[in-house]
Amino acid sequence: MTLEPVHIKAISSMVSRIDSLSEDDDPEKAPELFELLSELEYDGKVVLKALGKLFRAKVDIDCMSLAKDPFEKTYSCDSGSTNPISFNSGLYVDLCHCSIASTPTDIDLHSKWTMVMSTYSPGTGMFIDTTGGWDYFDENEGRASIVKIRPGLLKKRVDRMVHNIALYLSESEHILWLMEKFDKDGFFIMDGPIYPKQLMYWMVVESDEVQIRDDDNAKRILQNYVDIMDHHIANRRPLIGFVKNPEDMQTMITLRKKYSMGDLPWLRDSQFFKNVLSPGKDEGKGSRWITYTNWFLQPNQFYENIMDSTSLVLDPDLNHEFPKEDYAITFFMIFVPSIDVLFKIESPYGITKDEQMRDLITRKVLHDIAVNGIPITLSKADSLAKIRIPEKKLIKGMFKGQKIDTIYNDVRWGESIDDQ
Repeated sequence: MTLEPVHIKAISSMVSRIDSLSEDDDPEKAPELFELLSELEYDGKVVLKALGKLFRAKVDIDCMSLAKDPFEKTYSCDSGSTNPISFNSGLYVDLCHCSIASTPTDIDLHSKWTMVMSTYSPGTGMFIDTTGGWDYFDENEGRASIVKIRPGLLKKRVDRMVHNIALYLSESEHILWLMEKFDKDGFFIMDGPIYPKQLMYWMVVESDEVQIRDDDNAKRILQNYVDIMDHHIANRRPLIGFVKNPEDMQTMITLRKKYSMGDLPWLRDSQFFKNVLSPGKDEGKGSRWITYTNWFLQPNQFYENIMDSTSLVLDPDLNHEFPKEDYAITFFMIFVPSIDVLFKIESPYGITKDEQMRDLITRKVLHDIAVNGIPITLSKADSLAKIRIPEKKLIKGMFKGQKIDTIYNDVRWGESIDDQ
């Protein structure tokens, strides 16, 4: 059954009853609040602090795309996933494989693969033959590992934790395997945040239902990311996380609490920054500009009192070469009015505390967006790593002795969207 005119009329009536106030009807509100971000504190802690001068700026897309790329070689990492698969036996599995792309193209680098199959069964009776290391294949161009989350550690969020272990272990191990091969003057882009934030959260929260903090694979992942940051900080090599869908809410939460702003219209920080960076009405969506902010230090970030630092160094047992604050997250925001999309660009403070490095990274990212919408090397990595629907079905069919735990929505909708 499709919507008929009588349904459309009823929907239109409902829509008309919702306040149509546009964010543009009060164009000064967001910029005024932006001035509070020079140094935003709450409960004695710095939530957000401008690195250098607080500013908003814009560049012409055409001019930026014609400018010289500040880096001759760009690298990017991405992973593809089957997504978690659950079976009637209680077994959970996710397979992730990671690739690194480069511009200009390096065929030898593109041909390298790291695959991790993460597994979990709540009972001890399920036998899973973990590799305990790497199995190499394709004349050592690829390598694969099976890991197991210890039985009993997870009573909820099993799908998410199995996915996180497979994803972040494959990515971090692949980067560590190949980063010494990167050109010393290259530029490295990670797809998404620079840290496995959700895993970091569950590593410190006291929960009887999600005890991933006791899992050796999770500890290994955090150490891997520390090692990656140490390498780039020590060698002064730029590293960023290109966040396509920023979900932070902390700035808005802090403004509400500190200044009792009950009428603040934005829930996510990204909605606020979109308004801060939106061009005037006379320019609109056809604008040939990219707008962006200064860099910010975010030393005390998410989950309020549960995690009191954005530093990756959460566990005293982690080995690290630099002070804790060097691993804190810094970022700046970029808005592309022509497509109405906001990006967050992250990097560790150990890299961006150098003003020249901040300026260099900013120019590089603006150039890549002006040329291709998102960095072309990131698009290459995504294409290399993608596991498509037919391949996912093939992998699922390999589990001959296991029956997939199907729910009604699987029957109704199936895998109709190739989202990995």
